[in-house]
Amino acid sequence: MKFLKKILFFLAVGTYSFSSFAQQYNDVYTKLQQSSILNDHFFGFSLYDLDSNRFVVDINGHKHFTPASNTKVFTLYAALELLGDSIPGLQYVEKGDSLLFWGTGDPTFLHSKMDSHIVYNFLKKTDKKLFYVPSPMRNRFFAAGWSMDDFDAYYQPEIATWPIYGNVVTFRATGNNKMSIVPAYFQDKQTIQPMLDKGQFALSRSFTENEFLQSRENIPANYVNEIPFKYSDDLAVKLLSDTLNKNIQIIDYNKPTEVKTLYSNATNYVLREMMLPSDNYLAEQILMMASLQNFKKFDTYLVRKWMQDNYYKYYSDETVFHDGSGLSSYNKISPQSMVDVLVAIKNKIPDETKRFKLFSAGGVDGTLKRAYSKDLGVPFIFAKTGTITSVYCQSGYLITRSGKRLAFSFLNNNFIDENGSNIRKEMVNIMTYIRQNY
Repeated sequence: MKFLKKILFFLAVGTYSFSSFAQQYNDVYTKLQQSSILNDHFFGFSLYDLDSNRFVVDINGHKHFTPASNTKVFTLYAALELLGDSIPGLQYVEKGDSLLFWGTGDPTFLHSKMDSHIVYNFLKKTDKKLFYVPSPMRNRFFAAGWSMDDFDAYYQPEIATWPIYGNVVTFRATGNNKMSIVPAYFQDKQTIQPMLDKGQFALSRSFTENEFLQSRENIPANYVNEIPFKYSDDLAVKLLSDTLNKNIQIIDYNKPTEVKTLYSNATNYVLREMMLPSDNYLAEQILMMASLQNFKKFDTYLVRKWMQDNYYKYYSDETVFHDGSGLSSYNKISPQSMVDVLVAIKNKIPDETKRFKLFSAGGVDGTLKRAYSKDLGVPFIFAKTGTITSVYCQSGYLITRSGKRLAFSFLNNNFIDENGSNIRKEMVNIMTYIRQNY
């Protein structure tokens, strides 16, 4: 039965041919196998022809790698399957002169870049008394495998059912050794701690509370930083009360079967913002929204299990995910399974113009803006990067000069090169060669 399901799945996403790899790509094999840079560590490369539905190059395609932010490609696909066209910003009911509301996991609320102000204006303009009802969350505030060393790093905000301000405090120098601090609630929560000074200005947060530690009084003129705050429902309500200048109470109340939903943003807008700058916070909250919308609870394990049972178990190799962002070093995928999801996304969004907007275009935008140069005046790589210590990956789509449409996954693990710059250059050289010669 499992074999039959796998055959049916491949008929849905495209017929695969694994019998032999196209001989015309022997020169690509040679480049990969003779590269002293790539063969100094563990790498895998799978190249798939989207027109003929077959793999044409494969080295270590069935081996498992830590994908880092290539994980977000799977999160993208989960969102395409489980979220609608619009992001749910708030759930609420009206009871007489009261408005009771629940969080949806929407990451855009009061976000410095993405807030549409729809939810804010709704709460600001209502003349009803406001009551926030917290929702239970099976997820921990950090996912399994996240580095505790990065608890105060901008790229690792806490997971929450009702995030606010991106779950970060934004510090921005304004001159005269002053900083603007958003939310303003944290304005007086800084202390000087000279031991942090290692020759340059530093700002961090206490491990257990929202006390922000500043290394010196002299603030660099162009200093900007985002530091995650320690989240709680009480804090979220205080922040919203301050912003709205309204009294908001927290209450315990069983959510009715029927609630109204206020939508805040277009889903594709949020997905693009997750993919191009590789935003970990958005990735985690997207799975939170998908969990609530499909399973009526905040439990992203249910999302991963549903995707596994309905899609991933039919892929070339087993996939293992512990988060949606790729911060977890426990995540494991193979290059061929990475291509499987790219093929599924291609079939979900056959329009290249729309699909490529969800991936960084080499030489144009996102995390590949400076990695590639355009060829014949146009970008030819549309891909997602993945970077953590000793990991650098690229997976996405490639258009050759002759018009071939290819999907690829290029995964690198366990290298010593501190920033992976030589590996990135070698990958660019090989992908550009394929572009120009096929």
